[in-house]
Amino acid sequence: MKEEQRRAMREDIMVELNQHQQISDDELYTMIDEKIIKLGMTEYLPLREKLLLRGWLFDSFRRLGVLQELIDDKTVTEIMVNGANQIFVERNGHMERWEKVFENQEQLEDMIQQIVSRVNRTANVSRPIADARLADGSRVHVVLPPVSIDGPAVTIRKFPEPITIDRLLKLGSITRDAADFLKIIVEAGYNIFISGGTNSGKSTFLNALSAYIPNNERIVTIEDSAELQIKHIPNLVRLETRGANGEGEGKVTIGDLIRAALRMNPSRIIVGEVRGKEALDMISAMNTGHDGSLSTGHGNSPKDMLSRLETMVLMGADIPLLAVRSQVAAAIDVLIHLGRLRDKSRRVLSIVEVAGYEDGEIRLNPLYRFEEEKTEQGNARTVRGSLKKVGSLKNTEKLKAAGIEL
Repeated sequence: MKEEQRRAMREDIMVELNQHQQISDDELYTMIDEKIIKLGMTEYLPLREKLLLRGWLFDSFRRLGVLQELIDDKTVTEIMVNGANQIFVERNGHMERWEKVFENQEQLEDMIQQIVSRVNRTANVSRPIADARLADGSRVHVVLPPVSIDGPAVTIRKFPEPITIDRLLKLGSITRDAADFLKIIVEAGYNIFISGGTNSGKSTFLNALSAYIPNNERIVTIEDSAELQIKHIPNLVRLETRGANGEGEGKVTIGDLIRAALRMNPSRIIVGEVRGKEALDMISAMNTGHDGSLSTGHGNSPKDMLSRLETMVLMGADIPLLAVRSQVAAAIDVLIHLGRLRDKSRRVLSIVEVAGYEDGEIRLNPLYRFEEEKTEQGNARTVRGSLKKVGSLKNTEKLKAAGIEL
């Protein structure tokens, strides 16, 4: 079929859809089938082309149109749309340009509105930046003009399937010894913070680590966009932030949700990521009896992550730095730092214990450190190595209280 015919058919269906307040998927398929049958009366269409046209039209209204093929492709981990005419994908850590594009900017904008409206978010000229998620849990970030100069920019981070610790072991991201250690401290209720750079796998690792939480506990998860896939906890409450409405009212932040969670009698609180002054509420929660809480944040190293946490706490309250440092040291028991190496593999680079506060400084006790060996294979650089145990846990009070031995 010619592109003009497909567009004309889509526009005809759009006109009919605008006359209905709500229409089911089956009714939409029926509407599409009627149009295809009508077209088949005037010109010959092979069955294969009819099926392709049917799927294309449905995807353009109820799924993600031209991007749906990439969403269904399990080898694709990230989709980057730089305006209607440029689409890039990431496969196995390598970026490449995709040959297909949107027909026009309006089609891309329709897809964006379809995504954000499903999770009660808004993206428009007055609010050009939005976070959302797809039905499969994939993370979506949208930036609209005039902020995005060359047209709408959409980034979709896919999570094709929940990655378990066993899967991370097979990938070489962590060693069995370190995984067993983390299992013990999660069960014992140590407060754990996961740090790392962008796309280092923090959310994935947090989700994998949460599988070690005993299933008889009550868990509250707090996220900007709900991505965690915790399946084994029956007593689970999932909370998600919300932006302000058109009048600038009704905004619900991470900090609001942390304060609300404290009144829900949680055994543990899991905060997807802290980026600002909500760090004060998270640190307060960890220091008020919610042992075993988990969270993530952007940092270049465990020490840098602690410095960033101090800065974020200071954004939320006018407190002396030394007092903040003392509170952070008391709240977090173990820091796990992740990184992405030169060969694009994601690894646990270090596990350190926060060993207390002394002489105005937070003391760190290294427990595991990644040691690598470089090898050359043609022009491709690969990284080999593993986590090596370099120290022992000093604070064993929670282990003793839980009746657990290392």
